[in-house]
Amino acid sequence: MGPVSNEHAWNYLFDMDGVLVREQHIVPGADDLVSELRENGVPFMVLTNNSIYTPRDLRARLLHSGLDIPEESIWTSALATAQFLQTQRPGGSAYVVGESGLTTALHNAGYVMTETEPDYVVLGETRTYSFEAITRAIRLVEAGARFIATNPDESGPSAEGRLPATGAVAALIEKATGRRPYFVGKPNPLMMRSALRRIGAHSENTIMVGDRMDTDVLSGLEAGLQTVLVLSGISGRDTAEEFPYRPTKVIGSVKELVGRTGDPFAQEG
Repeated sequence: MGPVSNEHAWNYLFDMDGVLVREQHIVPGADDLVSELRENGVPFMVLTNNSIYTPRDLRARLLHSGLDIPEESIWTSALATAQFLQTQRPGGSAYVVGESGLTTALHNAGYVMTETEPDYVVLGETRTYSFEAITRAIRLVEAGARFIATNPDESGPSAEGRLPATGAVAALIEKATGRRPYFVGKPNPLMMRSALRRIGAHSENTIMVGDRMDTDVLSGLEAGLQTVLVLSGISGRDTAEEFPYRPTKVIGSVKELVGRTGDPFAQEG
């Protein structure tokens, strides 16, 4: 795709892992980019499909990496899930398999956590999936609770290697119950749209910057955003060519956006 002309200033949505940080280390140039956006008053949100942490936790982790992101500029699949359920069934109840990021978000949305006839079973990311909790989730879904999962990622990285993630455990529950969950996080464009609402932005002048074709670029595309693929994370240049859709622009890393946030699609030279 060619450069996009736009008379409006751009807003930005950034995926977090592989784009701004990598294994708790800052991607070179990410701090300069965030400083530029904040100094110029450019609305932006940092998105993550990981539902383990609250925005406050994530702010502290990012600060430790050398990246100063305000708490209100962090949007997680847990927050998107809580907002979705709040609009679907205000003041409802849920049985939650997940960590504080998810339980806090649901609690703040006015939800009651219960094991007795919940409206929803909500599955999120956790490092300690218990067989007992999964069994209870299966029985509650069989009894009529609606099945929601924060994100479809089947696995995630760790220092020791890959870890099973929400999508893998969701598949286990789906196999046992025959009920497919509704996934709120990327690539569901619902997560993009809820983030856009948070910053009061419109899709036509917002850019999604991500490192994955199958989640970031796809959800950005489906939400009507311009998309920038960075090669500092999951997808390589060859990987990008394998998909039937393309990002608006491919760059090495966010460092290439520094000094160009006003018009990142302008022809260079």
